[in-house]
Amino acid sequence: MFTQLSAPQLMGILNVTPDSFSDGGRYSGVDAALCRVQAMLDEGMDIVDVGGESTRPGADPVSHDEQIRRVVPVIAAIRSVYPALPISIDTMSACVAQAALQAGATLVNDVSGGVVDPQILALAADRNVPIVLMHMQGLPKTMQLDPYYDDVVAEVTDGLQGRIDAALAAGIAERNIAIDPGIGFGKRKQDNIDLLANLQRIAALGFPVLLGTSRKRFMGSICNVSEPSELVTATAVTTALGVMAGVRLFRVHDILPNRQAADLAWAIKQAQ
Repeated sequence: MFTQLSAPQLMGILNVTPDSFSDGGRYSGVDAALCRVQAMLDEGMDIVDVGGESTRPGADPVSHDEQIRRVVPVIAAIRSVYPALPISIDTMSACVAQAALQAGATLVNDVSGGVVDPQILALAADRNVPIVLMHMQGLPKTMQLDPYYDDVVAEVTDGLQGRIDAALAAGIAERNIAIDPGIGFGKRKQDNIDLLANLQRIAALGFPVLLGTSRKRFMGSICNVSEPSELVTATAVTTALGVMAGVRLFRVHDILPNRQAADLAWAIKQAQ
């Protein structure tokens, strides 16, 4: 899947959780989830990312059983209605990922990069499915308490290379690996800015890069807004910058503005 990427693709966020930072509780039922999927498809979504555990700063962990209870009926319903749509399962747990894949998911998005549950790497290898490996310093509950880097770009790049090596050692094919610098995950505001300014160094690792800045809090402090929903334009700016830096996957809440930003930036990049 990842080796076939040329033009930018949008991964639409579908949180079936009560406590996600921006849209918690809005799409927890199957009917609401399906309506949201259709709306995102109408606006240009390429992949839907279903998550049953909030990973916002300070979030408490959710049991595997509860995650499965939340995501499996939604994934099964999406697969029934949209048989060709790529479905991502957003989880750090191998058993949740396994249940989701059995229900119809087609790729795994692990914000811990296989650190929390290394068996998720073995599962992806065994099932021959794509996996996104993200960099995160710490865990969601505590990651923003006191993050620190001497050189955030170098340390995140090295960390991602380590997760790539672990994935390859587990038997995951190169074509099935994508990476994510983890904007907002154990990062200070300046760390996030530095990573966004140096995305080409992440892309230089040679694997497709996923960027997830959608409605992130650090942008609010720059733009002087407090509500995540007010950061649609800011998110689209990072999408355009990401395209120009070589990013090909974007995990977003707001599809249409990011579709426009990605498509325009791609047309400009193609003309260079």
